[in-house]
Amino acid sequence: MAHFTVPIEIFSPDGNRSVAIDAMVDTRNCFSCLPGSLLRQLGVVPIRRIECELADGSVVENQIGEVKVKLQGSETTTIAIFGCHSDPVKLGHLTLTGAMLTVAPDRTNLVPARFKHISRPVMITESNKIGPS
Repeated sequence: MAHFTVPIEIFSPDGNRSVAIDAMVDTRNCFSCLPGSLLRQLGVVPIRRIECELADGSVVENQIGEVKVKLQGSETTTIAIFGCHSDPVKLGHLTLTGAMLTVAPDRTNLVPARFKHISRPVMITESNKIGPS
């Protein structure tokens, strides 16, 4: 788990407007949590509602939407929770992975991620082909 703040830029869906804010890196969260009012001002629309479990075990329902963000020079489209005004702005691990960034070993900043490819390409032959011949 890591907790430190980084500057991010959030874009409107058409890419013509953006807002810069600071966000806490929180690798315990899957989705980023961004201010719902800010997302709506930029024209980001919720695409669905999901249930989220809070640290105390309670469950709340949140709206989520697709958002384009930029951090440390890397742009990515990610899924973000439309946070309430009292919710802290957080970057979850889905956003970090999309931006191809990870937490540095000293847990004080973000660095380029090195991803592992755990499978090798498989040659398709008649003996291992799936489906009709």
